[in-house]
Parts: sequence; structure tokens; C-alpha cells
Amino acid sequence: MTVDDALRDLVIANRILAAHGVVDAFGHVSIRHPGNPQRYFMSCSRGPAAVTLDDLMEFDLDSAPVDQRGRAMYAERQIHGRAYQARPDVMSVCHNHSAATIPFGVSDVPLKPIFHMGSVIGHAAPVWDIADEFGPTNLLVTTPAAGASLAKTLGGGRVVLMRGHGATVVGHSLREVVFTSVYMQRNAELATAARNFTNVKFLSGDEIDLAAELLFQPLSQDRAWDDWTKRLGPLEDV
Repeated sequence: MTVDDALRDLVIANRILAAHGVVDAFGHVSIRHPGNPQRYFMSCSRGPAAVTLDDLMEFDLDSAPVDQRGRAMYAERQIHGRAYQARPDVMSVCHNHSAATIPFGVSDVPLKPIFHMGSVIGHAAPVWDIADEFGPTNLLVTTPAAGASLAKTLGGGRVVLMRGHGATVVGHSLREVVFTSVYMQRNAELATAARNFTNVKFLSGDEIDLAAELLFQPLSQDRAWDDWTKRLGPLEDV
């Protein structure tokens, strides 16, 4: 994939995530530079639904801009830079405030897959609490130390919940991250609704692994991406 193609997809990803309500005026998604693993791309500080190609900025893995040109930047860049540093396999990162996930980050109820599409979050999403290491804060991940701590809790997984804040999702591709973010939110909604029922049966470990293996195949990923892109309507400005 060329850099130009990757940047176009990054704009589309911002809009897909906004269309599904995973992000609103806040939240952000990034991609590792396809030709330089020591760099990544992310928008300047802007609501994801409004992101254009001109808004995209290049950063090093310390989250310093390569060419800021006076543009305001997201405060929580360290979420992205530290995830890329900790995980060479990660090619994309999304931080969001998906409302459906918040209750699972502030309670002892784990976020586990309840339907086959939710298998993409893994067996259970760990919870990171910024207060455990850094005491009272405004909950934003704005320092290298906080970003590294979050990445440590993420470990080798795809999703980490952030107490009272939201979630961070990583993946081997941008499409994988968008797919996981959308179905993480739907899984959280369904898991919450299921608490009104008795004898709820979540997916088993083997079912999670087998379903995720299928869903991360290019056929499934491309099918979702093409459908969600089509629903955005004309993209003359991308």
C-alpha cells in the first residue's frame, strides 16, 4: 500500500468510526507509516467526522510532530506512540470514549464476547486505571509514563479499557482496528442488555479463538470496510 492510499484510508476510518458512534467530537485513530515503522500518522486536533487529508500529521514514536505547521494536536498522542513502541506488530491504534464500554471499566463486570462478532476483542478486556500509578489526574494520557503504563496493561491483546475514560484498540491493520472498535461497542451494548436475563451464556475460549480467526480474514475485513465506506456516501474530498 502506498502512503497516499494509507492516508486516504485513515480519513475514511475516522468517518466510519464517527458514523458508528464509536467516536464523537473526541477520540482519534492512527496508522503506522507504511514505509517507516518509526513514524505514524494521525489527524491534527479535530472531530473525526470532519477529518480531511490536509488534517493528517506525521509523528515520530515519541509523538513529536514532524511538521506541525501551527496545527493543534491531540493531547493524548502518547497512547499511540507508546503502543507502537511497545508492540512492533501494531499497525494501527484507536482511542475512543465509546459510552457502552464505560460501565465495564468502572465495575467488576468483565467485558467478554457475548456474540460471535464480539470475539474480536479477545477473551476479556483488561482494565487500566490511571490512578493506580499516577494518583488523581484529569484521566487524560498525556505523558510518556502514562502511555507506557497503558501499553503495559494492553500487553499482547487488542483492547484495553480505561477506567472512567473509554478504551484503546490496536491491530495489525487499520481495517482490523476499525472492525474491532465497532464490534467492541456492539458487544458491550449486548452484554449490558443481557444483564436483564438469567443464565446468560458467553462464548467459550475455543469459540472466541475460532470466530476471531474467521473474522480477521481479508474476506470478512474487506466486506465490512466496503459496506461501511459505501454508507458514508460520496467521498469527493478524500
